[in-house]
Amino acid sequence: MTYQESLDYLTSLGRFGIKLGLDRTKALLRQLGDPQDLFQGVLVAGTNGKGSVCAMVASVLQAGGYRVGLMPKPHLISYTERIQVNQRPIAEDAFASLISQLQPPINKVAAELGPPTEFEILTSAALYYFARAGIDLLVCEVGLGGRLDSTNVLDLGVSVITNIALDHTQYLGSTLEAIAAEKAGILKPDSIAITGAQPPALAVIEAAAQEQRIPLQRLGQEIELTAIDKEWAGVQATVTTPAGTYRDLRIPLLGLHQADNAALAVAAIDALRSRGWEISDGALRDGLARTRWPGRLEVVDRNPIVLVDGAHNPAGLQRSLAAVQKLAKGRQLVIVFGAMKDKDLPAMLAQLRATDAPVIFSAIDWHRAAAPADLAAQFGAPAEAAESSIEALDRARQRATPNGVVLVCGSLYLVGEVIGAARARLAKGSSVSAR
Repeated sequence: MTYQESLDYLTSLGRFGIKLGLDRTKALLRQLGDPQDLFQGVLVAGTNGKGSVCAMVASVLQAGGYRVGLMPKPHLISYTERIQVNQRPIAEDAFASLISQLQPPINKVAAELGPPTEFEILTSAALYYFARAGIDLLVCEVGLGGRLDSTNVLDLGVSVITNIALDHTQYLGSTLEAIAAEKAGILKPDSIAITGAQPPALAVIEAAAQEQRIPLQRLGQEIELTAIDKEWAGVQATVTTPAGTYRDLRIPLLGLHQADNAALAVAAIDALRSRGWEISDGALRDGLARTRWPGRLEVVDRNPIVLVDGAHNPAGLQRSLAAVQKLAKGRQLVIVFGAMKDKDLPAMLAQLRATDAPVIFSAIDWHRAAAPADLAAQFGAPAEAAESSIEALDRARQRATPNGVVLVCGSLYLVGEVIGAARARLAKGSSVSAR
């Protein structure tokens, strides 16, 4: 199987949609020797920020000399991003070989329990790969919810729930409490739980931790945080956990909200320390300072500055817009927005209107994407619609002028398209310069 053939095979499974539950994943992993039982590390759920927490924890562990498996989701440009060792994605030929090896077990499970989904196969493939790659620790981002997400086959010893907001309500429930109950499903006996959730969702997580008889560290209570927004230089934070105080930590990710994520990451590192893993304060400080997390308020171009951010729900978009307006400091801001049809579009469009910035709605090459013309019509204020992300970005650059700021947001699929185009543009420029 070639890499393209492996992608065609995986994407063909998309027709089975989202099927929550662990039975198929457990059956598939059983065929592979139950590799999930080999790992310790950190499992991270939540509505927003879970990818950033994963990136910070992985960076710290790598700075501490450990060989770290990382399972972020979704990918921005390539499926290979979902399986990383020391933050380097699996090679395309290795990915294709991996999917080929899984086909007989997949067929066996399909005959007994129905076809596994794309996500279930990717989860199982990653764990099988990590078992053979000899990683020391695993950092895994939960996909959808927690209780019935296929990553919940893992019992890594440390569980983080970043925050709770309304998202994926058709699967997780229409209240914060219902969503919190799904996220809290990742908590397991003999583990340590950490959360940034606030009331009313917090009470649900507290009850789940009490039921499992495990300690729970809460941001704003057991975990204390003070932070300074350094704007384009990122965030400076002082974090206190039950294990101690860490002063003036530097985080290069943009937006003051990243301080909350950093505090949860620090608490997760302390939790791993309490379980016997040696991680120095120097590794903690250095790892945080070296954190990279593509697609989250990331600068991908200049003149004008182009920022991309995968804020795909109202809570995430609110944070991103506040951060970018502060960064822009009165310079012309132009927003490129695209989203999936099943998102809370009225709430996000209202937030965009409140910025008073020009908005260009972009098409996205994904079957669930909302049509830009429909978004523009719902917007109810002057707006443009573009038939591709490249067209939208070109128009936004012109509107912003070289001294302005362009924000691309609303969907990680849109962000991935723009990052890919920016990299191609950069490579083309480098090629011309070399001649």
